[in-house]
Amino acid sequence: MLGNPFTRRGDPYLLAVSMTGVKMGDRVVFVGCAHGGRLAAVAARVGLSGRAVAVVPDERSAALARKGAEQAGVLVEIELAPPARMPLDDDGADLVVVDDTSGLIGNMPASERPAAIREMARVLRPGGRVVLLGAVPPSGLARVMTRATPAPPFATSAEAHAALAANGFNLVRTLAERDGLAFVEGIKPRT
Repeated sequence: MLGNPFTRRGDPYLLAVSMTGVKMGDRVVFVGCAHGGRLAAVAARVGLSGRAVAVVPDERSAALARKGAEQAGVLVEIELAPPARMPLDDDGADLVVVDDTSGLIGNMPASERPAAIREMARVLRPGGRVVLLGAVPPSGLARVMTRATPAPPFATSAEAHAALAANGFNLVRTLAERDGLAFVEGIKPRT
């Protein structure tokens, strides 16, 4: 029997997991949770030798993180705190994954973003990485069918690169824009 060639096959979170580069034993901090399944898929890769912590701004995001972790059977510590004041140790994470698909960072007042980005740098070990995950604006037929032209999301704007570079990160680059998602990476300097 032939299947529909337009349906997705396999793991729906494979792209997000691959783009973060998370591996067994990593200490990962998630900032925000717009999608519990995506968070859990990345958290599953750290295994029992790693640590996954979700820092979420509100109870709705905490519920999404809990539900995603529970459904995937993974351990995720959940901290309710704003991105600019994370209750985590300095230099304690290998990777920070920022889920900005719901606009957590992008919708912040521009004056508050630098503090949140500096906080991400604070919790990362020297040489650690931040991966900003954002939504890509619609293109092609989907864009034509949209009545209003929305402003570009933070992750796909030049502002994201500039904000990361100005607040503690080197080698800021866009890793990919695919399947409606954009991935921007920055490296915390080793010195």
